[in-house]
Amino acid sequence: MKEINNKDTQRLDKWLKIARLYKTRSLAADACDGRLVKVNDRTAKSSKYIKAGDRIIIRKSGIYRSFKILDISHRSISAKLARELYEETTEDKLTPEQKELVELQRKSMPRQKSKYPGRPTKKDRRQISKLKGF
Repeated sequence: MKEINNKDTQRLDKWLKIARLYKTRSLAADACDGRLVKVNDRTAKSSKYIKAGDRIIIRKSGIYRSFKILDISHRSISAKLARELYEETTEDKLTPEQKELVELQRKSMPRQKSKYPGRPTKKDRRQISKLKGF
């Protein structure tokens, strides 16, 4: 069995959450289980240990993003510091026209908001009860 040095390595799902590439650790784990994350060009499970220097490819909404891991953090940090944990290498391979198209595509994709976000308030529940006749 391999010995794992905890100072130099970290679980993939935990690092993706700390680096703020996914909002929660469970979303990061689901992406790994869904084969949407590759480490060093190989599909990786969420339990894979990564280290500085590894390359990660993530597929989100049909767009592939490539990152080089620069550092490992073992605790949650601010978004500004989280950007220093990795270097995005996706744009390196794109021409200026392709970069512009990718940016336009990101801006044009509408973010869907729920018509009724969250749980109904007490006032809303009373109105629902009146309508239903309770």
